[in-house]
Amino acid sequence: MICTDKKTGFSCFLKQEDICTPGYSAVKAAIRQVSQPVILLKNINGEMCAAKCSMPVGGQEPGQYSKEYSFCAYVPPLHPENFGDLFFKKAYNLKYAYIMGAMANGITSVEMVENAAHAGMLGIFGSGGLDLDSIEDAVIRLKKNLKNLPFGFNLIHSPNNIELESKTVDLYLKHEVRLISASAYMGLTLPLVRFRVSGIYKDSSGKIVAPNRIIAKVSRVEVAKKFLSPPPEKFLDQLVHNNMITGQEALLALSVPMAEDLTAEADSGGHTDNQAAISLLPTMLSLRDEVVEKFKYSMPICVGLGGGIATPHSTAAAFAMGAAYVLTGSINQSCVEAGTSETVRQMLSETKQADVVMAPAADMFEMGVKVQVLKRGTMFSMRSSKLYDFYSQYDCFENIPLKQKKILERDFFRRSFEEEWNETKNYFSMHDPKVINRAEKDDKYKMALVFRAYLWRSSHWAITGDLSRKIDYQIWCGPSMGAFNEWVKGTFLEKYENRKVVVVAMNLLAGASVVTRANCLKNQIDVFSGDMGKFAPLRLKEINKLLGF
Repeated sequence: MICTDKKTGFSCFLKQEDICTPGYSAVKAAIRQVSQPVILLKNINGEMCAAKCSMPVGGQEPGQYSKEYSFCAYVPPLHPENFGDLFFKKAYNLKYAYIMGAMANGITSVEMVENAAHAGMLGIFGSGGLDLDSIEDAVIRLKKNLKNLPFGFNLIHSPNNIELESKTVDLYLKHEVRLISASAYMGLTLPLVRFRVSGIYKDSSGKIVAPNRIIAKVSRVEVAKKFLSPPPEKFLDQLVHNNMITGQEALLALSVPMAEDLTAEADSGGHTDNQAAISLLPTMLSLRDEVVEKFKYSMPICVGLGGGIATPHSTAAAFAMGAAYVLTGSINQSCVEAGTSETVRQMLSETKQADVVMAPAADMFEMGVKVQVLKRGTMFSMRSSKLYDFYSQYDCFENIPLKQKKILERDFFRRSFEEEWNETKNYFSMHDPKVINRAEKDDKYKMALVFRAYLWRSSHWAITGDLSRKIDYQIWCGPSMGAFNEWVKGTFLEKYENRKVVVVAMNLLAGASVVTRANCLKNQIDVFSGDMGKFAPLRLKEINKLLGF
């Protein structure tokens, strides 16, 4: 049979078996079959019908059809594999343009990274805050188990311990870790530049090849510009002088950007500037275009979006705005593979969008930098803010009013300040001895170290599930956690025990396909209600069936 749009003359050739049963439910079902195109028709009775498969074409073949349908709308197939930038997916050998971001202290665990890789996604191990032995163990396991499958490691900026940052880079270079996610950077550092340019060469065709790749996670234009530009010559000269790279490597490095990919980090958990994704991503895309034109790079730079990705609608919106990939963080922390406690998973599964707040960051405490954390069920944000207020007002712990000192020792430290300092000193004697000498001469710095120690341990208490310290848990979390919980309410994913990172990811991607196709139809017709693109979470087996696997 033939259907024709009388206004435009557009025609479709269809077989009778291609026409679904008339009605709204049949149209919704057709939209969900994301691997097939949808053609909406009206029959001679004015009923809406959906054609399941045949592609629209022009022209007619007389004599083969017995009925005429009027054409209403068409939407092409949109498989989750088709989202994102093709170059990005090829560069990392990915099936899906989806990254599970690096949540520190191993919250983005080895298991999570492995599961992501086997599903055709990219996982970044959360090495921030871990000791070198733990990071090395993760490197060895992932290289052994994943071989040529994609994975990466985090490199978090350590302004108070550049030596740790340098040793971490030494470790990555030693084991030939080829991809890092650079986070919390306010500017470039020598270790970061060293990682990027080490081993850079020209292949037989004259193409410059940088084997070590960086995905930079940024929310400020001035920082993004540094990552999009070639490494600073002052750092290259210093690396050559220290015999860390060759002169040839330094010369070639001037033709490549510091980061080949950039994640625009919107309102996320942990270190964040609480940027609005809808304005941040277009800004970063424009900056990327400007810098690529300036430096005449031969390879494209891909810009993805992280922060707020938690529902099919937010996932669809990211790709619609031009994101090369999406990155998730907070929602993965509530999944069974996350390197955290059952108590934290339970707390996160009950989180609402307004249950988050900014609090002082342990790694940049003296600078006043903040991280976004869970407010509901913990007093960490209030207590850590109180510590920063005392640090700002007083030059030493002894000058804090007696009543406040007693509260700190009783409720925060649960021991005397001196006992807390001795514990802190023991830690730094093993990890960074030089700070002890400075602290013995600088009372304000000594106070800062003790306060930072409380902040560091608060995240450890959460990860280990120390119930005696539940009130002090530091749980990095953005408002996306609340949006996710609202979406999965009443479904099998409402219980955190059922949350697996690949199941969550595939639901976001499949749901985004449905949402996008429904919106495309809504732009062409006005006869359907708002839930045409509603997508409730499905189990992985059901998703695979929906996607035609």
